[in-house]
Amino acid sequence: MQSPSKISGTFASTTTTPAVCGVQGWADLPEGLLQSIVTLLGSFLDLLAFAGTCRSWRAAFSSYPSKSTFCALLPPLLIQPNIRVPAPHLPSKGDDGRKLRTCQVTDLANPNTPLRCQIPQETFQKLCFAGSSYGQLICGSRRNCLVVDVFTGAKVSPPQLPFSEDTYFNSGMLTAPMASPDSHLLVCVESNEDCTQRSLLDWPVGSNSWSELQLNDSWIGQIVEFKGQFIAMDFRYRLYTLSLAPQLSLQEIITVWWDDMDECPFLRPWLVVCGDMLLIVDHYISLLFGAPVNYRAYRLDMSTEPAIWVEAGKLENHALFIGGDVRSPAFSCTSPGRWSGRSNCLYYAHDTQPWSLHGLGDDADAVWDDSTNPDLVFKRNWYRQLQPFWVYPSMLYSDGQ
Repeated sequence: MQSPSKISGTFASTTTTPAVCGVQGWADLPEGLLQSIVTLLGSFLDLLAFAGTCRSWRAAFSSYPSKSTFCALLPPLLIQPNIRVPAPHLPSKGDDGRKLRTCQVTDLANPNTPLRCQIPQETFQKLCFAGSSYGQLICGSRRNCLVVDVFTGAKVSPPQLPFSEDTYFNSGMLTAPMASPDSHLLVCVESNEDCTQRSLLDWPVGSNSWSELQLNDSWIGQIVEFKGQFIAMDFRYRLYTLSLAPQLSLQEIITVWWDDMDECPFLRPWLVVCGDMLLIVDHYISLLFGAPVNYRAYRLDMSTEPAIWVEAGKLENHALFIGGDVRSPAFSCTSPGRWSGRSNCLYYAHDTQPWSLHGLGDDADAVWDDSTNPDLVFKRNWYRQLQPFWVYPSMLYSDGQ
């Protein structure tokens, strides 16, 4: 198992030397019983406290066979890199001597508990955000790429990109956790000299080289894993199945938009896997009273040819999470009531306030809070600086490890 995430907060002082281990027998509880307790834990802080109680409890958490299920049951953590948090007790530099920035972290299940994480300063000053996956921050600049664990600080530097000139990073994602033997890093880049030269690059983690798929008239903006296959969406909102073997390739999925429209009517939509549905979501501005912005979700029906986008209706038992940067992934969570969240709602991360809450579809007006900052921007964009984003810690992706 990876060591518990290096996330600090008020709870840290109470979990470092827990009194529970001083009670005879608590550390010797059978692993099966301890793992039945893990199933009942209701927040990331609970999980971290459990794993940090003592050696035997950490081992029980380490061998828990389905930690990734918490990624569907708990809300992701909100990282706010724009908010610097004073932390005199934390190191200002990493083990490699590089400066660290201490950022605010919010757990929606415990929003009043102050938390922090440390991200290398170079990701703000020298690198461009490309995406995040499996608790890893993916950044790049020129011909270099860097993958950083948001909480442990562990860094991986892939080989230089196979180009002679500098590049711009359109997107980046991992196909599996970094420790997985079949993990691949995928990045879509274009030449800074000629923006028509675009490529999708594949780096099998730990290998010495990249493989390249040259793209023609567009570039890949998002890749998600859905029902055992990778689905990519390009800048024109066309969908593809992505294959890694026997060679990197894309196969277009012919789709029909709702209401027989010829093209996507959304301005800047995104994909999100929600239970057994693949959704496309975006907003439109309302000039009427009530919510100034409305979000609607459509699901992809692949039972027909061509596949059809149909309105998803009400997401009765799910909540969605999204950040302001186009390259930050969206998440969904089931049963948000377990952490006092709201179903059929979208949590949008901002830099001027932690998040805004939006009802999906016909719930927009009922959910909207009139005290929300009227200057918030809801159109996602490409930013040079790292924006607030949602993430699940990498420790939740190490099932049985």
